[in-house]
Amino acid sequence: MDMEIDSVPWTKLKNETFCIHYTTRQHQCIQTQAVSTRQTNTQKQRHSTRMAASASHNNHSIIPIFVSFLLVSAASLSPALSLPVMSESGNRRLQANQTFRPGREMHRLKRVNAYLKKINKPAVKTIQSPDGDVIDCVLSHLQPAFDHPELKGANPLDPPERPRGNGTTEEMNHTYQLWAESGESCPEGTVPIRRTTAKDVLRASSIRRFGRKLRRHVRRDTSGSGHEVSPDLYGDNYPRFFTYWTSDAYQATGCYNLLCSGFVQTNNKIAIGAAISPRSSYNGRQFDIGIMVWKDPKHGHWWLEFGSGLLVGYWPSYLFSHLRGHASMVQFGGEIVNSRSRGYHTSTQMGSGHFAGEGFGKAAYFRNLQVVDWDNNLLPLTNLHLLADHSNCYDIRQGRNNVWGTYFYYGGPGRNVNCV
Repeated sequence: MDMEIDSVPWTKLKNETFCIHYTTRQHQCIQTQAVSTRQTNTQKQRHSTRMAASASHNNHSIIPIFVSFLLVSAASLSPALSLPVMSESGNRRLQANQTFRPGREMHRLKRVNAYLKKINKPAVKTIQSPDGDVIDCVLSHLQPAFDHPELKGANPLDPPERPRGNGTTEEMNHTYQLWAESGESCPEGTVPIRRTTAKDVLRASSIRRFGRKLRRHVRRDTSGSGHEVSPDLYGDNYPRFFTYWTSDAYQATGCYNLLCSGFVQTNNKIAIGAAISPRSSYNGRQFDIGIMVWKDPKHGHWWLEFGSGLLVGYWPSYLFSHLRGHASMVQFGGEIVNSRSRGYHTSTQMGSGHFAGEGFGKAAYFRNLQVVDWDNNLLPLTNLHLLADHSNCYDIRQGRNNVWGTYFYYGGPGRNVNCV
């Protein structure tokens, strides 16, 4: 699942605690349901959201498409997630009325190989991750973003002006990513990029749709980041750090991570799309990661911060129309895909798979929610509106205290006796 950003500036979690419970089962993707909080600003302020969320993993469940996300948009009606139609097992199968055509398949494989040659840039070093991923250390100026006509020959920007009241630094004591646990790292001047494989592309309905969401009723520009579990996109059930953007409501522009020319990565420590580790456990230890997105007042680009202040990179302002100026909405929350392929609600779980009322250590949460205003000040969150599409399946509860600031628990088991 993924996060969306419609022309809304981001918000940031105060103590960098963003953690989610991931336990879901894969289903076809036709309809999305979401549990989220929404903040709107009619005075056209810049928004930056700061948040913390908790996540845990249940080894007895398969996690197909669950996303905990932060959404920035100019005019977005609801979170939207879509993936190619798959079988219950997550594997693509020929239907009874389909015919296997070797010539057509060979042509498709040639196109896939050509796409891989374009998207997988030459690496100065490769790192094998325990989950099977290959991380390529690519020279910064050769990353996919610089294939864009407006970035040809350019260099990544200098660090932006951070919001006042932020208090974070560039120090990174823990990467929270599986590939880096061995101590291997990419050299300075390079960026770590998860290598795309032919299997990844072939899981999509087409090369054109690979790495994109299906068209939904979402308005204008969108950018987002968070945690997601998507076997369709990655081929496994690991929770992963992701980014996404679109400038035309998912019609022709935008993609996940670095799968197209768009997001510009500026650091050598975080691989976008790579698996997150460690993960929280139900009724056990909880792990948090902070995420902040805000509009740099100097250049106008949307920057992404991860963990304890590490700048991941930015979405150039030229990618968007409405987000060039400001954002009007920020959303936090989770979403799942509900295809009702068997006539009843999906059993895909959101968060830990437990309802918000179970509280800390059992339910997923976001905490320390903040926004950045027009003057680049980090402020407490106000005007928070709660939304749960189907509260018998997934719900949400808001709270506030001196330690967590504004927070909420969310999630649920999906199909149950009250959710059919």
